[in-house]
Amino acid sequence: MNYRTGIVSTLAEIGEAAWTGLLAQQAEANPFLSYAFLHALHESRCASIESGWQPNYLVLWQGDTLAAALPLYLKMHSYGEYVFDWAWANAYAEHGLAYYPKLLSAIPFTPVSGTRLLARDDYARAALLSFLQQQQQAAEVSSTHILFPPEEEARQLGQAGFLLRSGVQFHWINPGYADFEQFLATLEHKKRKNIRAERRKVLDAGVTMRQVRGADITPAQWEFFHRCYSNTYAEHRSSPYLSLEFFQRIGSSMPGNILLVLAEREGRPIAASLLIHTADTLYGRYWGALEHVPCLHFETAYYQPLEFCIAQGIATFEGGAQGEHKMARGFLPQKTWSAHWLAHPAFADAVQRFLERERGGIDAYLDELHEHSPFRAPPAD
Repeated sequence: MNYRTGIVSTLAEIGEAAWTGLLAQQAEANPFLSYAFLHALHESRCASIESGWQPNYLVLWQGDTLAAALPLYLKMHSYGEYVFDWAWANAYAEHGLAYYPKLLSAIPFTPVSGTRLLARDDYARAALLSFLQQQQQAAEVSSTHILFPPEEEARQLGQAGFLLRSGVQFHWINPGYADFEQFLATLEHKKRKNIRAERRKVLDAGVTMRQVRGADITPAQWEFFHRCYSNTYAEHRSSPYLSLEFFQRIGSSMPGNILLVLAEREGRPIAASLLIHTADTLYGRYWGALEHVPCLHFETAYYQPLEFCIAQGIATFEGGAQGEHKMARGFLPQKTWSAHWLAHPAFADAVQRFLERERGGIDAYLDELHEHSPFRAPPAD
């Protein structure tokens, strides 16, 4: 089947209708793949050539129909990826080789799994993967990295010669809890007691909580949230990836997917978390505070969102990167995937051996985590 191929530097070259139409065909799509979210990243210059994220989206057209696409960036560094390859870059440098630029398929600054090889059918997906392999050679890059694809897609990439890497995230599953207390009743006694104590500390500090849906977020609340978000980075002596303009853009273009949790004391906001959601999944994303209150992070970023999930019948809460501490709050470990191709044969061989050792460690880590479930054992038959 013949396709017209291209490389575009902005989603505007594709068009919102064409992108949305293709996305509607994907089983593993999410709001972070939406035109609104990605276009906001580009137009706000958060993900741009200036920030080291140069968009190079691969597209396949069949007539006037977008048949396949790959969100792809030419990267000049490894910041904002959440699958760490700094050691690989250092090894290249020690041998006098350039690791950057590299090609990266990911949602910038967003460790959320979802389809990367966007395609209307298997033929278009195979053609897209072939086009990517051609570009790897033509672009003269050190490597290509596809982050957080679903497992089936990762396996397909492995069959195409990519090296597979696994990681761990923590997700909360809602079987249909009637309320927060019913959820607590499923936890071990110590975990249940600790959560109640943490929530009580926030209440005793005079803090009240407010959940604001996207369409109701005011300009002042967006500005306050961005101050909180930026302060989180300042406390870690780094710079924030995302600008106020970006948040304002998604607030206008995808309000139905946004939840803002505000913590207030004496009528003043002091902390906030921002979450993205669909009808069945809530994604924990950004948090920050301007005042320290013990356990406020847990209330704002976990317990309030859990209450939102229960009230809205949302089945899954993906807590974001890192965090064994999430298990004590009812989150369970889930395996994530990434796929990597390296042009240099000797380095590809070395990385493959490393990943084989790392994979064994990840599997052992997952086994250990599953042995320490926070939930009460079911009664014996």
